[in-house]
Amino acid sequence: MKIYLIRHGQTDWNIQGKIQGTHDIPLNDTGRRQAGQLAAGMDSRPVSRIFSSPLSRAFETAKEISRRQEVEISLLPQLKEVEFGKWEGLTWEEIQESYPQEFAHWQINPAIAAPPGGETRAEIISRCKWAIHEILRVTGGREDAAVVTHGATVAYLVSCMVPDQEEEPVIPGNASITAIHYNPLTEDFRMAENNDTSHLSE
Repeated sequence: MKIYLIRHGQTDWNIQGKIQGTHDIPLNDTGRRQAGQLAAGMDSRPVSRIFSSPLSRAFETAKEISRRQEVEISLLPQLKEVEFGKWEGLTWEEIQESYPQEFAHWQINPAIAAPPGGETRAEIISRCKWAIHEILRVTGGREDAAVVTHGATVAYLVSCMVPDQEEEPVIPGNASITAIHYNPLTEDFRMAENNDTSHLSE
């Protein structure tokens, strides 16, 4: 089984360097074009299932794949982006200026510290593991699936499935594809493609 972890297309907040988190920011014109190119890039990666975050930037991206492959989309709230609470809508520079103590504490111990009103790393990992379990349950561990979500969420999903891949989660590019191979017999995960954006044009 292949699990295609897909980050949504570009938004205006991506360009501005703002933390989006759970804010429902739509794709911009570039993001919509990227979503179409991504869907075409998925033609060689047919899937039986599509799972998506309910946030519009991910759902818009998933709909492009759905239209081309004629596969319905299942929304999973557990695939939403990491919740950054009061930091959402700010750049990292603004966060460090406005929340210096909270930011320092979060950097030192993100497993138990959280942005004001946001999630801890432990909470994020917990829901990512739930999402993986649900995807495997629905597919029986045998049907290829597209999972359309967000940058940080993709990174955490990878860290849950392939924990030795990276020491720290790496945020993939907009409209990128990261493919994970799952063996239902051994219940092992293996990286097959990492942050592929070759389907995108300038």
